[in-house]
Amino acid sequence: MTTKIDEQFIQAVLNIVDIIPNGRVATYGQIARIIGHPHNARLVGKVLGKFGGRGHHPCHRVVTATGRLVPGWFDQRPMLLAENIPFKDENHVDIKHCHWQGI
Repeated sequence: MTTKIDEQFIQAVLNIVDIIPNGRVATYGQIARIIGHPHNARLVGKVLGKFGGRGHHPCHRVVTATGRLVPGWFDQRPMLLAENIPFKDENHVDIKHCHWQGI
């Protein structure tokens, strides 16, 4: 069964991703809370995976609450390093030092 994602939800997610500043990261849960859907962090990830690509939105700035990168997205780490995002290890940003506080 495929879940149809509401167009307003998609646009709200992408609007928030678009304002994450260079050199900062946000989390899926944080974006879900900002748009008024605090229990839909996974759906935020689904939206970014399906509609956020192709360089139109800075989706590389979105990570898990622990700072984990998207598994299998090999361009995400170099993109974050180019913005001087600090890392704890190969797969986790140092979220304490680069977390965007949001709006």
